[in-house]
Amino acid sequence: MPDVSVIVSFYNKIEYIKLLFAGFERQTFRDFEIIVGDDGSKADVVEEIEKLTPKIPFPLKHLWQEDKGFRKNKMLNKTILAAGAPYLIFIDGDCVPHKEFIKEHINAAEKGVCLTGRRVNLSDKITKLLTPEKIEAGFLENSFNLTLDGLFGGSYDVEKGFYFKKSFLRKYFNKKKRGLLGCNFSIHKEDILRINGFDERYEAPSIGEDTDIQYRLELNRIKIKSLNNIAVQYHLYHKLQERLRKNLDLFDEVKKSGEAFTKYGVVKI
Repeated sequence: MPDVSVIVSFYNKIEYIKLLFAGFERQTFRDFEIIVGDDGSKADVVEEIEKLTPKIPFPLKHLWQEDKGFRKNKMLNKTILAAGAPYLIFIDGDCVPHKEFIKEHINAAEKGVCLTGRRVNLSDKITKLLTPEKIEAGFLENSFNLTLDGLFGGSYDVEKGFYFKKSFLRKYFNKKKRGLLGCNFSIHKEDILRINGFDERYEAPSIGEDTDIQYRLELNRIKIKSLNNIAVQYHLYHKLQERLRKNLDLFDEVKKSGEAFTKYGVVKI
């Protein structure tokens, strides 16, 4: 059994997941599996992932469900059940991890604590320059490349891409409380099961996979701990998705109920 199950939310962007896999190939912590939670990618994309699987130097499970619109939370619950490890790290398929990403999550892991890192938002220009070979060579971890694109390109939140080793810098840049980021958080499997995982009624991006989870975890006395400039990742460019009113309305309902355990999660009640 691996120490860590890394859960990757994915839909169709095969070139992006190749970059993500390249990032995981260079992790300094090696005892992990990856579970790709696929929310209905096309047949040719599924076939390409299956072809990649034997070439990858870590265990890979690919779970797929039919494309019936945005059902990310439903798939995330399936991946939780499929996870072979007691500790889970969640990442999106359009993100690339720093080489110390898993190590930092696992080193800081505590029962009753949910860890959340941050990400750099890469520009379209720098995203198009990336290849698996460049990722493996550490291109994104070169602070000069990021700073340059932050100043003269379109990348932003570049300061979140700096990886700090010194404990005083880590403490200083994590004094502020930060919200859970759905593409960069980790938790013990038993702690997320106590709130019955993700609420599957959210069928649009944002809120359901982070804000709602944080709210219900905190109701259940799970502490949210920031790993800013520690668990670093790089977000590949795509157009921003808007927050839909129906998600906000649903979250209002959840807050009114004041219940940590959702009836619409891993177990249906």
